[in-house]
Amino acid sequence: PTEPPSPQEHGLDFQQLLDASAYKEIFRQDMIRWGEEKRHTDPGFFCRAAVEGALQPVWVVSDTRRLSDVEWFRDAYGDVVQTVRVVASEETRKRRNWVFVTGVDDTESECGLDRGVAFDWVITNDGDKVALGEQLEMLVQSLLRSL
Repeated sequence: PTEPPSPQEHGLDFQQLLDASAYKEIFRQDMIRWGEEKRHTDPGFFCRAAVEGALQPVWVVSDTRRLSDVEWFRDAYGDVVQTVRVVASEETRKRRNWVFVTGVDDTESECGLDRGVAFDWVITNDGDKVALGEQLEMLVQSLLRSL
């Protein structure tokens, strides 16, 4: 069997993988499988890659997908870790062209943090720019106070 694609290892168009394009969907299940194989052999693989070379006093590590990711950061950095969950209603997500795909959107890579994590912050992003800005400002001010 061939190894599932990763952008760096398989020459994929990284920019097209960042959006919700059909290009990404062609490789999505293979990317998930590849990621699972990496995590199985080394649970901290992606977490270490996220912080490699980071020197700033505040880091934003976006798109963690699993409880093991959150646990890795908490184990490595303790009480300074702040977890933030961004949520949007299903209606909002559909307006943004999201379509549920069985076997993809119901897997750990998409819903692994739906249970078992007490988030420090929950930010709602349903399209109200003012409300989103107010929530983000509260988060930023809290971070600044903790420096």
